Amino acid sequence: MSNARIQPTADMDDNVEIGDGSSVWHLAQVRGGARIGKNVIIGRGAYIGSDVHIGDNCKIQNYALVYEPAELADGVFIGPAAVLTNDTFPRACNPDGSSKSAHDWEPVGVSLKKGASVGARAVCVAPITIGEWATVAAGAVVTKDVPDYALVAGVPARRIKWVGRSGFPLEPAGEGRWKDPKTGDEFVENNEQLTLVEETK
Repeated sequence: MSNARIQPTADMDDNVEIGDGSSVWHLAQVRGGARIGKNVIIGRGAYIGSDVHIGDNCKIQNYALVYEPAELADGVFIGPAAVLTNDTFPRACNPDGSSKSAHDWEPVGVSLKKGASVGARAVCVAPITIGEWATVAAGAVVTKDVPDYALVAGVPARRIKWVGRSGFPLEPAGEGRWKDPKTGDEFVENNEQLTLVEETK
């Protein structure tokens, strides 16, 4: 299982793939089939569902719930007690009153692109995609896709700013252009989408 650091109180199924340098902290649960990359931190009490894929250098904070079939690209941050759901129409039982089984519903996932962040106690309602380097504010409820570099907040979440790879809000740099005050990255806005200037060349 590589040189990952697994705390004795963590609940790890046998068929979990976990990369070098990763840590699973106290009382976390990781279900069978989960694939965890290198240098990932899974915090105390977090839940990682079966067949969830987590890229390298991700941080899953305490008591976050990541339900299958979520896909997390490299560098994704999931804040404390955030939830990635997997059932669009949840019910405990069928219309006839019988208990639902795994065959009575089809799980759908949340996909997070490179560098995306989800704040504390936010809820991402599947199926949605959170774009590259986007940020979901603490306590937000996300019900639709989030563009790259967008900062969304509220219930339901809506875009309130653009953010850079640094996580800081972008500053206006002329008509249809934005700049990251921390990195100097420049962006072009077109049709509610943001693109790095270097990517437009």
